[in-house]
Amino acid sequence: MKALITGGAGFIGSHLCDLLLAKGHEVICVDNLVTGNKNNIIHIENEKFSFIEHNVTKPLYLEEKIDYIFHLASPASPIDYLELPIQTLKVGALGTHNMLGLAREKNARFLLASTSEVYGDPLVNPQSEEYWGNVNPIGPRGVYDEAKRFAEAITMAYHRYHGTQTRIVRIFNTYGPRMRLNDGRVVPNFIGQALNGEDITVYGDGSQTRSFCYVSDEIEGIYRLMMSDYTNPMNVGNPEEHTILEFAKYIIKLTGTDSKIIFKELPEDDPKQRRPNITKARKILKWEPKVSLEQGLRNTIQYFKGVLDSGK
Repeated sequence: MKALITGGAGFIGSHLCDLLLAKGHEVICVDNLVTGNKNNIIHIENEKFSFIEHNVTKPLYLEEKIDYIFHLASPASPIDYLELPIQTLKVGALGTHNMLGLAREKNARFLLASTSEVYGDPLVNPQSEEYWGNVNPIGPRGVYDEAKRFAEAITMAYHRYHGTQTRIVRIFNTYGPRMRLNDGRVVPNFIGQALNGEDITVYGDGSQTRSFCYVSDEIEGIYRLMMSDYTNPMNVGNPEEHTILEFAKYIIKLTGTDSKIIFKELPEDDPKQRRPNITKARKILKWEPKVSLEQGLRNTIQYFKGVLDSGK
């Protein structure tokens, strides 16, 4: 098959490029490099791979046949979408619309990378796909939450009205090599601070929870969903839940640093719980995470050590 991946030079997108190429598929990587980085794909030397620098909020015209479109393009960390609120809304709305149009033109199957953020600050735990969420549409995080909720709505509209083959994956917290140190999310924040000998910053009292899925597990789940016949949204993440305070202590232990933990005020609308119900993924995709938190973090810490040593 020939697959197009928007956001293909980003963290998850670049790993997806690797997976598809390893399976023998042709890959067109599309990215405007606002939050993606060519360093994430510089290692790829494969005649079946090509890169197009393009902003998907503008139409993309391609002559060749496309079989699958993985739409991952979007700022995805709080730092990014708070600095780029309009761009985040546009890529969720216009970008998704343009890629669905391309999928319809090419008769390609389309997968939307949605997010656990569609559940907002959830009032149920764990979150199943049937939960409609508790989202503040006008809060600072609303630009990302609502962009993805709209993206899901227009994806289902194309499926129902035009008969487009669509898939929706709700991605929960994912970590691993190729995250940015200044990403603003928990894993790079804590590891970066620990490796630099700085205090680790915990927002709130640290009792809020997160569930962390290693990137190789995440992209395997995404790939299996694309190849399945399931058209409704599906959670793909790790249901193993940890408090932020536990996680900070674990990072200190694994890095062997003497960092202290300091507490700061919890940001507005920061979710108190985040844990996926993956019953559907287990049953339909025969998928569940395999990489332990310890092994995944050791891999990620080693990667960030290399980044800091190289000064990139």
